[in-house]
Amino acid sequence: MQRFAPIALFVYNRPQHTERTLKFLQQNELAAESRLFVFSDGPKTPADEENVAEVRELLKDIEGFKSVEIINSKQNLGLANSVIAGVTKLVKDYHRVIVFEDDLICSPHTLTYFNEALTRYEQEEKVMHIGAYMYPLQDSTLPDSFFYRAATSWGWATWESAWAHFEPDIDILIQQFDAQKRNEFSIEHHMNFWKQMQDFKKGKNNSWAIRWYASIFLKGGLTLNPSQSLINNIGHDGSGVHSGINDIYNVIINPKPIKEFPSEIKENRHAYEQIKHFLTNRKGTLWQRILRFVKEKMN
Repeated sequence: MQRFAPIALFVYNRPQHTERTLKFLQQNELAAESRLFVFSDGPKTPADEENVAEVRELLKDIEGFKSVEIINSKQNLGLANSVIAGVTKLVKDYHRVIVFEDDLICSPHTLTYFNEALTRYEQEEKVMHIGAYMYPLQDSTLPDSFFYRAATSWGWATWESAWAHFEPDIDILIQQFDAQKRNEFSIEHHMNFWKQMQDFKKGKNNSWAIRWYASIFLKGGLTLNPSQSLINNIGHDGSGVHSGINDIYNVIINPKPIKEFPSEIKENRHAYEQIKHFLTNRKGTLWQRILRFVKEKMN
């Protein structure tokens, strides 16, 4: 009997984003077979109360899933604590989980991809994370999906056995890195992953995602990813707690299902080089950077 992973959806104070995220999830082929758990965080300030209430009102009418359970928090836990607690609860009960946040729109094949991958690699200890987002890579020779070291947080899935290695203590994580590991972790210093670790240590961010990636990396784990994204993040409009306004990571969602999965459990070197190339050039020319800066300031 096929076991379909439960979906954990984390929402806060963006009713329009939440509504779109739910709409696209409902259009998935396996939505009717999937249990949906919505974790609604409480307002941080009185100014957030109205929007949180509006989000919770629309959650009352969710249809199209096998079951729906709404978990409303009276307190403001923050995204990191919400995700850690929610994922921990669901993997304990169901041994696997699919994770969405309230600003992600997806392909109708996304749940199928997650469930097929979760079943296919369940016994592979080295595979610790299934990601559905991928940067806009310009290489048609890449396979449908591939293994890579870094974990994306925009639509993902994992198992209880992998999540057991999640280390929330930043000091325990940092002390395990030497210069070589820092270089490999940060994609040869082409992405600011190590800075995110340092910023967390300084209290400048509260990212669960960077600690999850670090946990995977230090365990020698791999993540599965599609070569063309199944997810697009619609939260880069200034509405998110941790996001500004930009279109660097905007993608066209893959309209086709993922048919090919790697049989060899190792990082795809060609995909790694393509990702490194994208990260190197993602901010564009000096003129493009100036235009983006002006656009952000105007908004």
